[in-house]
Amino acid sequence: MKKKLTTVQFQGTKEQEEKLLAVIKKYDGVMGKMMPILQEAQEIYGYLPVEVQKIIARETGVSQEEIYGIISFYAQFKLNPDGEVAIAVCLGTACYVKGAGELIEAIEHDLGITNGSTSADGKFSLEATRCIGACGLAPVLTVNGEVYGRLTEHDIPGILAKYKA
Repeated sequence: MKKKLTTVQFQGTKEQEEKLLAVIKKYDGVMGKMMPILQEAQEIYGYLPVEVQKIIARETGVSQEEIYGIISFYAQFKLNPDGEVAIAVCLGTACYVKGAGELIEAIEHDLGITNGSTSADGKFSLEATRCIGACGLAPVLTVNGEVYGRLTEHDIPGILAKYKA
């Protein structure tokens, strides 16, 4: 599943950049430093926008293309911030077989965003996830950590209405 960039405006602070620079310095000369740098950068910012990738590239001497390749390969990294309302749809086997794909399509249609993106106003984000361990409730989604199970695409408008208000 391809990760997509969103149009949410980057709002990093000087304090965050200073923390990032300290992380990069901490791993200077360490073999395999890029994964821990990216993990800690994501902890600082909540995601890894292009602006953060540029800082990492500049300070480490690793090309921005290589950094993007790592970020887009590993599911743990996010190119977009979570929205105020973070929706995650489980795509584990049980959920997938029982219609999780239709849930994603219904959410995309209702909110006008695509899987892996955040609405331009930062209100909603949608992410397909691996198994969340609620197979008995398949298909399952979470909204800000609240679990909704045994769903059909017809349940989506009612669930989303609660968060649109």
